[in-house]
Amino acid sequence: MNARILVVEDEMLVAALLEDRLAALGCRVIGPATAVAEALELLKTEEIDAAVLDVNIGGEKVFPVADVLAARNIPFLFATAYGSAGVAPPHNRREVLDKPYQTRALEHALRSALQSRQRH
Repeated sequence: MNARILVVEDEMLVAALLEDRLAALGCRVIGPATAVAEALELLKTEEIDAAVLDVNIGGEKVFPVADVLAARNIPFLFATAYGSAGVAPPHNRREVLDKPYQTRALEHALRSALQSRQRH
């Protein structure tokens, strides 16, 4: 896939598993950011092709990160145990991977997100 993927995930075991899955797909992981403020800092300093965001990061909602990504037209998806019901507007039309998810579902969602960016 050869993409730089921002990972925002506060559960270290889940983040490590996601990093492994992304590396196996040929991606370079940026992060993982374990706090919203950390993710926002990474967005200032790193080039990002796409992002995988958990909704609840240490008790804080990840939507400020989603807002920046959307404003920059950087594709992202949510990976959460809350399902699509946990994603607030205006981001509730984004792809949501229900935890736990399979590598194939992650790959499909990322490829789709990256292709949608290339079409714009």
